[in-house]
Amino acid sequence: MHDPQNLQTNQPESGETSNTVDAQKTATNETTETADETHANLEELLKNAELKAAEHHDAWLRAKADAENIRRRAQADVANAHKYAIENFSAELLAVMDSLDAALAVENATVENFKNGMELTRKQLATVFEKFNIKMIDPAGEKFDPHQHQAICTVDSDLAPNTVTQVMQKGCMLHDRVIRPALVSVSKTKDT
Repeated sequence: MHDPQNLQTNQPESGETSNTVDAQKTATNETTETADETHANLEELLKNAELKAAEHHDAWLRAKADAENIRRRAQADVANAHKYAIENFSAELLAVMDSLDAALAVENATVENFKNGMELTRKQLATVFEKFNIKMIDPAGEKFDPHQHQAICTVDSDLAPNTVTQVMQKGCMLHDRVIRPALVSVSKTKDT
């Protein structure tokens, strides 16, 4: 049967059992505390991430609104630029119009007075054109340039072929762009 001595050696002493249980409880408590700390850290990290996400979302909304405002402002500026582009030019032309009105208001004007008034008014207009880089194209005697001239006809001439012989209407340039080509007749080689 059983040997009572063997039973005692197989059973742990009561002190050892309580130490093992205490160690297990301590380990379990430490694991629980570590899990709680990790859970608290994760919750804190989540809260921080949510705050940052909210801040980034708010910043994005503000940037989007700013971009939309800039786009609207730019559209308004472009519309105003198109609408009022010739404002300065128009203001300068008013002086020319006033001169023409004053000339027409004179009741007892002679032909000489009208001529002098027209010459002064033309000078005013030429000054306005110069101020705004509007240049007249008067190509008499120059080589025909299809970019600046429009040939109405060709004529026999002693001049070299493709030379402007007569200007029917002067052309006009704004800066470097032709806004009206000069209407011209062009020389051709004589038929023999």
